[in-house]
Amino acid sequence: MKKTVTRKAYAKINLGLDVVGVREDGYHLLRMIMQQIDLFDTLTFTVVNEQGTGKISLIDESGLSPAGEDNLICRAIRKMMNRYDLHADVEVQLTKRIPLAAGLAGGSTDAAAAFRAVRDLLAPQVSDRELMELGVQLGADIPYCIAGGTRLSEGIGEILTELPPMPDCAVVLIKPEASASTAQVYRAVDAIGEYHHPDIDGQIAALNAGDLPGLVRRCENVLELVTGAELPLIGSIEKLLMEQGAMAARMSGSGPTVFGIFENRPDAERAVEAFRCSEIAKGCRCFVCAPVSDVDR
Repeated sequence: MKKTVTRKAYAKINLGLDVVGVREDGYHLLRMIMQQIDLFDTLTFTVVNEQGTGKISLIDESGLSPAGEDNLICRAIRKMMNRYDLHADVEVQLTKRIPLAAGLAGGSTDAAAAFRAVRDLLAPQVSDRELMELGVQLGADIPYCIAGGTRLSEGIGEILTELPPMPDCAVVLIKPEASASTAQVYRAVDAIGEYHHPDIDGQIAALNAGDLPGLVRRCENVLELVTGAELPLIGSIEKLLMEQGAMAARMSGSGPTVFGIFENRPDAERAVEAFRCSEIAKGCRCFVCAPVSDVDR
């Protein structure tokens, strides 16, 4: 009998992102405040034959995701099969909404959904911690996407500390047509040398106090030093959102997506309408979202 489970794979933004060092193997050491938002991909996993040949089939309705087993979803499923000696034939139906190469963990969150789904369908004894240990081997954001909510992420992404939920607000996302290479951005940051570091500890204190203004005024992303210089449109989008009443506007991840924090959804929707009427809106995709807490998952 077929077994099926459907998962929502939420995007994330980086309320704060700092690079604090580089390991000998070249991996960057980070301190980040990670926040999931309610822009999500939908993935339906079906075990066609529990004692099959380990065949993995992925159907992406959008046709945007990489095909074949190079896709992070397939790689996550294969890693679970190899680790726990699973032989099931699995079909995956993907509805893609999160833009690719956007700094929103679109690939990582789909992989996290795959880890959780295979666990729930075929290996219920596996803990979240074990999933995270496997996930970090494929991508630094995957352990966070498995955990979800509001977290401090350290190390190369494997050290996670749960934080109080982000206070209620609205989040505008604007994704320019351009994309950014994460690896190239980190290499360019290494070449900068000294730079100002975000106040991550201040953001943690603000979250503990439920202080949204204190949290957002400390939003900062050191990778914007690189991507923002290469794509001046990022700064132009931030400026427009601030003029439209955003409490803060910053780049997420390695970019190029910009997020704006607004006190409420009507203000956020008005800002999006103003942006769409602007000269810089061509080719950009816009979303109005809200933070996701653990209880939402």
